[in-house]
Amino acid sequence: MVEAQPSKTAFRVALRRAAHQVVDYPLVFSDPLAVKIVGSALQEEIARTPDKRRRPASAGLRAFLVARSQYAEEQLKTAYANGVRQYCLLGAGLDTFAYRHSYPGLRVFEVDHPATQAWKREMLSASEIGIPLSATFVPVDFERQDLRNQLGMAGFSFDHPCFFAWLGVVHYLSLDAFRTTLNLIAATPPGSGVTFDYSLPRESLAPHEQLEYDSLSARVALAGEPFQITFTPEAIRAELSAFARIEDLDTPSIATRFFSNRTDGLNLRGSASRLLTAWR
Repeated sequence: MVEAQPSKTAFRVALRRAAHQVVDYPLVFSDPLAVKIVGSALQEEIARTPDKRRRPASAGLRAFLVARSQYAEEQLKTAYANGVRQYCLLGAGLDTFAYRHSYPGLRVFEVDHPATQAWKREMLSASEIGIPLSATFVPVDFERQDLRNQLGMAGFSFDHPCFFAWLGVVHYLSLDAFRTTLNLIAATPPGSGVTFDYSLPRESLAPHEQLEYDSLSARVALAGEPFQITFTPEAIRAELSAFARIEDLDTPSIATRFFSNRTDGLNLRGSASRLLTAWR
């Protein structure tokens, strides 16, 4: 992202989560605060491009974004049932989980760039969404600050398990940055876990998907947040050798899990993106 500016892609993701609440039925991912936090921007977006939100490419991207949010929160539910009481959102953006969940005793740590967090606080205030005591903002400039130190200063316990959601972040990282964060997660106690999404290498995609990948890549690069790393399923498993269990979902698996028997056309498009959960 551009220095000292909030993430533009985070806002686009939030708009698509909000759009899902009003243009898709039935909901894959129910978020009663998604529309509220983006405010009038959603109606402005729909009014400006009324057809675009229903085109296959737009619906396909929206489908993946809501599926990954739903998947992460399903994994958190499992972690909580097994006694985990810390939830860490790495690259939280405008995620609203901390302000709508009903898990007693769960502490939520939102990690993001200071500029993005300052912007989010403004959005929360403008939307009159209260910040509960169980939610903690952890501002981290990854170029200058150490994630472990910042989490520790915020009251995060490295002696207790935690579930991490790392959504829409990995493909923007350098390989070194990815491994540094993954090593921190791998050092948490047994029972901890992480959900993240990753992209397949461009060369492994069909020609038409390569064109779509190039288009999206160009747009996020113009926003100052270029794609950096991709993985094959074999390569990502090699990176996760410290974890005991891994679930890696390809496009057909995600579609079966979240989009079966729909009649509104909401479904995934292409095969580039995957969802993965790894448990300690």
